[in-house]
Amino acid sequence: MINVIVASHGPMAKAMLETANMIVGELPYCFAVTLTGEAGIEGFRQDFATVLSQASEHADGVLVLCDMQSGTPWNVACTWAFSAKTSPPVAVLGGVNLPMLLQADEIHALNEVNAAASLLLTLTQPTLVVASPASAEQSDDF
Repeated sequence: MINVIVASHGPMAKAMLETANMIVGELPYCFAVTLTGEAGIEGFRQDFATVLSQASEHADGVLVLCDMQSGTPWNVACTWAFSAKTSPPVAVLGGVNLPMLLQADEIHALNEVNAAASLLLTLTQPTLVVASPASAEQSDDF
């Protein structure tokens, strides 16, 4: 079982998780941790360690979805991901978006976190699109 942490600068991670819960229902295997100006980097490190401990319970791995590569959430998550002492293993993806979080259900049952990260990235890539005018009139039916 793979659990998921969404990590971001500011309240985005919590808002994204609340939005996902509204769309698909409660995601009990997903957690949020945010970097705030008040807590700073050291406060974020402590908060991340607490959330990682919660997400690690009964999990085969924890996948951290960060808002962007090389920011504080990414750097802190990678510290855990690259430590041989971290158990269960942690993998980190940058560029989290709502479709990625909604697809987390597809990887939750897996037991290898790096395979889960690769699959989630593959599932999410088709959701990144540029809008273009329709070439024919479209029906309002879904």
